[in-house]
Amino acid sequence: MTRARARPPLVVLSLVVLSLVSGVAAAQTLGGPAGVAGALTESQLTPAQRAFVDSLERRTFFFFWDLADPATGLMPDRWPARTFISIGATGFALTAYPIGAERKWVTREQAAAHTLKALEFLWSSKQDTARAGATGYKGFFYHFVNFGTGTRFKDVELSNIDTALLFGGALFCQSYFDGGGKSERRIRALVDSLVMRADWQWFRVRPPKLSLGWSPEEGFLPYDWGGYNETMLLFVLALGSTRHGVTADTYKSYADSYKWGSFHGQDYLGFAPLFGHQYTQVWIDFRGLGDDFMRARKIDYFENSRRATLAQREYAIANPSHFKGYGADVWGLTACDGPMDGKLTVDGREREFHSYEARGASHERVTDDGTIAPAAAGGSMPFAPETCLPALMAMKDRYGDHVYRQYGFIDAFNPTLDVAMKTPAGAVVPGVGWFDDDYLGIDQGPILAMLENWRTGLIWKYTRKNVHFRRGLMAMGFRGGWLETWSRRSGMGRR
Repeated sequence: MTRARARPPLVVLSLVVLSLVSGVAAAQTLGGPAGVAGALTESQLTPAQRAFVDSLERRTFFFFWDLADPATGLMPDRWPARTFISIGATGFALTAYPIGAERKWVTREQAAAHTLKALEFLWSSKQDTARAGATGYKGFFYHFVNFGTGTRFKDVELSNIDTALLFGGALFCQSYFDGGGKSERRIRALVDSLVMRADWQWFRVRPPKLSLGWSPEEGFLPYDWGGYNETMLLFVLALGSTRHGVTADTYKSYADSYKWGSFHGQDYLGFAPLFGHQYTQVWIDFRGLGDDFMRARKIDYFENSRRATLAQREYAIANPSHFKGYGADVWGLTACDGPMDGKLTVDGREREFHSYEARGASHERVTDDGTIAPAAAGGSMPFAPETCLPALMAMKDRYGDHVYRQYGFIDAFNPTLDVAMKTPAGAVVPGVGWFDDDYLGIDQGPILAMLENWRTGLIWKYTRKNVHFRRGLMAMGFRGGWLETWSRRSGMGRR
């Protein structure tokens, strides 16, 4: 991997062991820029706001549409740097195609063809224990694979979380492409085959927990999933599998190390980077649903993510480390690129900067070097649109083409690092800040998907019908809301 151009696996970023702390639900705290309070719906947008939302969503969609690998149909990890294909980013690409069809940017037939190309490759690609030449094993896929061949990239791990992100996008496509034509029938069948092939029990090497990954050289990674993070989707799929599923004690062991706490006026279940609050909810509508943990606190995971978002904004307003540019309308920490690894004196103060890192701020940790990721606000649009939309617009207005380009927002920028110098990635604009030159698929994905979920609920509308999601949620102990209707039907209905 090249410096600052590659990113470490999500499994490395999520090695945070959390302990359970009892708490009570906090009162709902609405927030917004310049004193604005309350929810914001699309019907309330001004013409300028609507034009911005239309532009951002369209540009971000074409990142996925234009850049998929022509040989495999899979999605590059980043662009314009050419590094490797990302299985997780492919899940977001699959999610993008129906959005493009609904928005009339492409035809339904074109969207189905793009979807089918990726699914056909994944189903027919080699599953094997060989160190090279395979795409996956036991129904799972390597975190990164090579352009052209789709085979394992160097020595990366077989990743169950990246496979889960892939399956999230595939299952949305399964529910969306519900027509009677040959292509759409084939999509539905392939998704069933892919999802049911995954052997989740195989990862239960230290029961009841699930290992983070596996490699041919080292076997299973010596770490297990625990504590709240982006992997709730993984457990939905693992408990929902009818062929190779795991039991409820596996989810309980994950939730046993949850950490509830308070940060900048919000009480919530903590995970510092906002991607952990966004990824699963790209595909699953948690409004009104509760498991044992959230029922005890009288909120749901949607509300929890809203609180995490608002707390991050308040952290930026407080700006305890005095980073340049932070404030009510420019904020947002999540896993993203950064300018460099090392220390540098800026404006008379020594700062330590990092390249790719899981930046974040919550009661369980703060990891912040002044680097802001637009995906933090963009991926939280459904949770707190009245704060997230002004933040995105302020970033574009303040920094213009430095941050907002052909495919929407570049991955990250750092206003604090504004001294003339060469950086391993991106570039410094003296007096303004450092700006990345890459887009990342796993950050573009939540921006696009959550904009559409906020605007129309499109993804949730279809995934609420999907039996794989419903079965997993019920096995995890979720009750209430839209799930009650389907639980009474015992999993019947179109997938």
